[in-house]
Amino acid sequence: MNLSLSALIYFNQSVIVLPLFTCCMYKMTMKQPAKRTAFFISDGTGITSEALGHSLLAQFDSIEFEQITLPYIDTPDKAKEAVSRINNAAIQDGTRPLIFDTVVNEDIRSIIAESSAFKIDVFSSFLKPLESELDARSNYSVGKSHGIVEQTRYKDRIDSVNFAIDNDDGARTRQYANADIILVGVSRCGKTPTCLYMAMQFGIKAANYPLTEEDLEFSKLPDVLEAHKHKLYGLTIDSFQLAAIRHERRANSRYASLDQCDFEVREVEKLFKKLNIPAINTTNFSIEEISTRIMAQAGLNRRMN
Repeated sequence: MNLSLSALIYFNQSVIVLPLFTCCMYKMTMKQPAKRTAFFISDGTGITSEALGHSLLAQFDSIEFEQITLPYIDTPDKAKEAVSRINNAAIQDGTRPLIFDTVVNEDIRSIIAESSAFKIDVFSSFLKPLESELDARSNYSVGKSHGIVEQTRYKDRIDSVNFAIDNDDGARTRQYANADIILVGVSRCGKTPTCLYMAMQFGIKAANYPLTEEDLEFSKLPDVLEAHKHKLYGLTIDSFQLAAIRHERRANSRYASLDQCDFEVREVEKLFKKLNIPAINTTNFSIEEISTRIMAQAGLNRRMN
């Protein structure tokens, strides 16, 4: 058989030679990954519909989703434009899209319901049963979840974000007495985004301090952290990932070398263990997961919901 017109397939450690036509047919009949379009629609920011939709779609990792957010769909004309876009997606995909909808206005919901899509209406699915259970009618107000409903809580959020920015990377250690938590770890392990997320989402005043090579060589905390040891929480990371992150910042430098990253990670983990500082490895977690795990383990209470 001409091997240029054939292919080798390994089966149970034996080699089988198949004609190229057979192999092509085999490849064509292999099931391709499914793809669906998902719309997150709201007459407000769309944050609630996104959060719910993302949580549900994440359970279907065999399907590729094109995710589209349509916020502020608060007039009939905007709703009709959205329906047109949804219907076009249905034609292009050859299957109906998914809709996660948190629109409050019933007239606008009715327009969206006319689209060629599978629709999950969050409010009608959950508010009606709640009204029945609570024996009370919902206010059906737009933007309740993410608007400035209570000025004090909003101010807490802004204050916490400002605190995280002011106390980033060991910039102002004099404010550590006011911190709820102080994240420590090597450079580029995720301290700053974690602090900002906890400030934005939970109203937590989080500072962070980078442990340098000098700190690690002496295997001790900087003096400025000693008085606040009870507030410390460590972040560590896989040395290969750390090197890749640092390479984007300072390519081909000692700072980004694998040897340097491996040394810093190894030593910081020793320090955490020696001083009994709780820590989390950030390698395989998102910022959301890192933050909520820290909150739970450190026993911090959310000021924002």
